[in-house]
Amino acid sequence: MKITIPHLGNVYIAAKILFDGLGIDYVIPPLNTKEALFLGSKYSPEEMCLPFKLMIGNYLAGIREGADTVLLVSSCGPCRFGEYSELQVKILKQLGHDMEFIVLDPVKCLGVREFLNRLRRVGSSGPKNTSQKLWALQNAYTAMRLIDEIEREAHWRAGFEQNPGECKKLLKQCRETVFQCDHPEKALALLHRFRMDVKKVKLSPDKNPLKIAIIGEIYTVIEPFTNLYIEDVLMDTGISTTRHLTPSWWVEDMLLKMIRMNSRQLLSAASEYLPLNIGGHARECVGEAILAAINRMDGAIQIFPMGCMPEIVAKSILPTVSREKNLPVLTLVVDEMTGEAGYMTRIEAFTDLLERRRSHVCIGC
Repeated sequence: MKITIPHLGNVYIAAKILFDGLGIDYVIPPLNTKEALFLGSKYSPEEMCLPFKLMIGNYLAGIREGADTVLLVSSCGPCRFGEYSELQVKILKQLGHDMEFIVLDPVKCLGVREFLNRLRRVGSSGPKNTSQKLWALQNAYTAMRLIDEIEREAHWRAGFEQNPGECKKLLKQCRETVFQCDHPEKALALLHRFRMDVKKVKLSPDKNPLKIAIIGEIYTVIEPFTNLYIEDVLMDTGISTTRHLTPSWWVEDMLLKMIRMNSRQLLSAASEYLPLNIGGHARECVGEAILAAINRMDGAIQIFPMGCMPEIVAKSILPTVSREKNLPVLTLVVDEMTGEAGYMTRIEAFTDLLERRRSHVCIGC
């Protein structure tokens, strides 16, 4: 077995720590690029969304390096993400690649026994015993939480930093350094060090940057290539951002769904406008917008892939939320044809609007 994964933000770092801990052979595909998108778009149905196409591109890159197994998380619907693996297996077989898929559906769908059976298959080719495998899994989850915390701190502190660009530089250094480390415990130690370093970044108490919440479909808000590195762009302009959806949040949310205790704050906030589960993370998107207004954020940017039905429903609700909660919202829809110039122009226009709006409010006061 030589295992590979599709990219989703910083998940590849946690996955590497897991595979190193299990002692199994693996391939981490190159970070998403136009080449991956081109290959994925070439072999995917035209109407499929951007995440699906990039995943196909990731698999093909892994296959070139000898991968024969894919580890993929999934869902049981109603979002079509739950059917990704079935269609992707067929596409790869048509291309002559007989890949094995280990699909980790939510425990509430599979049952605890089947979920654990699939999890065991991940480390079945490694030399580790059960306790060592559990330790490797715990290390990977700890790494995921640490990376998410470092990223969250960097994105927020970027608007207040004394030396512009320091948070972005530190975040980039963290990703590169930890990924190059082949020892799980040392990688965790590095993450703990970077967490301390990002909290030590000197801030200017007199700065009052714009504060923007990044909301929308989970893949496109987490995977930077799909949103044209929007968080980096906003960091460069001295804007603080928040993003509730992270890989570690997703893991916790899936586990808490077994006892119906997942995302209570977000779902409660969204209940006035979207009380029903329509798939994807539409309810979370609406809830995030409402919490952004409560937390006095300057605005929110919704991002989702073309054709994502749950987010289209959320998009139709957000104007009402914007009007009633006094929160400006910009919606960005992305696909393989998204033009960078027009995309960036819309972001710049939105941030200019927020600046003028803040100045107008201050004058009014």
